[in-house]
Amino acid sequence: MIPAVVYAIPAFVLLVVVEALSYRFLPDDDEQGYETRDTVTSMSMGAGSQVVGLPWKAFTVVAYAALYSASPWQLSSSSVWTWVLLFFADDLAYYVFHRAHHRIRVLWAGHVVHHSSVRFNLSTALRQSWTPMTTLPFWLPLALLGVPPWMILLQQSISLVYQFFLHTERVDRLWKPVEWVFNTPSHHRVHHGSNNVYLDRNYGGILIIWDRLFGTFEPEGERVVYGLTKNIATYNPVRVAFHEYAATWRDVRRARCWRDRIGYLFGPPGWSPRVEV
Repeated sequence: MIPAVVYAIPAFVLLVVVEALSYRFLPDDDEQGYETRDTVTSMSMGAGSQVVGLPWKAFTVVAYAALYSASPWQLSSSSVWTWVLLFFADDLAYYVFHRAHHRIRVLWAGHVVHHSSVRFNLSTALRQSWTPMTTLPFWLPLALLGVPPWMILLQQSISLVYQFFLHTERVDRLWKPVEWVFNTPSHHRVHHGSNNVYLDRNYGGILIIWDRLFGTFEPEGERVVYGLTKNIATYNPVRVAFHEYAATWRDVRRARCWRDRIGYLFGPPGWSPRVEV
């Protein structure tokens, strides 16, 4: 099964070109715009993620189908309430997935790819992980709830298409009720910020209500500094894809005990053992 988001790729590329041209003809000194090497890296990461992701999606379908078959009930795709349940359940699953991938280092090692650019534009949305295997557990409960696998995959694609449009500086804050309920470019700029006040904030997919409910919301205030707290200064797609896995492995190898090894793997990024005085 080919994910629906694949069919949107030509539109994504066209919109990247349109946004890049908008900076050419309507420059804004307060916005960073595009840089050729950065954009090429982002596009390369996106292409690589699709190459890896398509065969992995086949395994995902099998896993969803197995749990769907084991579910004590199967929800009807013709019921509007199934779609309403799926919309909120998928968005909550994304929030949990996203938060876990920021707070557990072995998961962050894959997700860090998406945050590795020091620029923020539509091409940044395409800068995706080459290790999508860690996403699977977070959506399995939806299949166990009795949601048909094809519906789960479709809603995931809808969410990803929506999130593509969040990666822009060309859109300022929207109408307040929209900003309160939905994830917007303003909220997502905060998420990509390396400023201390913006770290680990605004994990939402389509909705921002989960961040408001669980205390991870931060409005856009001071100017956002994009990228990582320690930027990797490379445009090599292979290094972008795997640098944090390599760094994690180095820390695990140097660790003096199993407790520290576990901490380096499952603690938050930046975790280190306490130094005994």
